[in-house]
Amino acid sequence: MAGLGPADWPPAPAGTERLVLRASEARDRAAFIDLFASPEVGAYIGGPRPCDELERVVPEVPGRRPGLFVVELGEAMIGMITLDRRDAERPGHVRPGGGEAELGYLFLPEAWGRGYAAEACAAALRWFADTLPGEPVVLCTRVDNERAMRLAAKLGFTQVERFEEYGGEQWFGVWSPSRATPSG
Repeated sequence: MAGLGPADWPPAPAGTERLVLRASEARDRAAFIDLFASPEVGAYIGGPRPCDELERVVPEVPGRRPGLFVVELGEAMIGMITLDRRDAERPGHVRPGGGEAELGYLFLPEAWGRGYAAEACAAALRWFADTLPGEPVVLCTRVDNERAMRLAAKLGFTQVERFEEYGGEQWFGVWSPSRATPSG
């Protein structure tokens, strides 16, 4: 898996009681466009993108890259999870030189409030811990994003620091497989 270490990609689909985490497929294109065009989803990530722009730029198979899981419920995409290396130039690191794995996620608004994000992120963290044992995962979110702050705590992330970035106060935390076992 490019960037994260020695892992085959895409992995076999991973399941939870209600969800499937898998590589993206062409059938997910419309959901990717809905996700990035949503004002609710874009509220803490720089705003929504125009649908006409997304129709032009989103590839036939969007998100097909190492570290990106589509979250599926009943054979439909409801969100996505990413595990990428955090850019060393950005603030917030737990290792000298940076490059930690960073958890990111976006879910369609109709999937909010049902525990899907917690369930899917916990499954992705378990996959990561099995694939790269002992490696920490970091998460950064705006302090005023109350849902994201609750999810970080539920998943077992602990605060490392806070800093200003992207026009707001950011919360930066770490999850260590040796200290926490996410539940889903």
